[in-house]
Amino acid sequence: MINPAAAQPAQAPDPANVQREAQLRQAAEAFEAVFLRQVIGSMRQARLAEDVFGSSATDQFRDMADSRLADDMADRGSFGIAELLLQQFGRAGGGAR
Repeated sequence: MINPAAAQPAQAPDPANVQREAQLRQAAEAFEAVFLRQVIGSMRQARLAEDVFGSSATDQFRDMADSRLADDMADRGSFGIAELLLQQFGRAGGGAR
């Protein structure tokens, strides 16, 4: 016997839900990037020796490189913080993720 529920074509996803999920993903990845910037910054502050060739310009460029590194790590999902946030938001909002 054919199950009538299984024979129905899959419904197209609701555009509002797709947009909401995209916005949540973007916010979660941005949070992960900010968190990673803080972690990297804290590691940089724990200097073990004096930087002989260091200057404020070097520090500024190092900070920019660290920020870019944090953004790249968040984009790759290396730590999974964004995915955990999406799972939490999905449960709180009633969505399945």
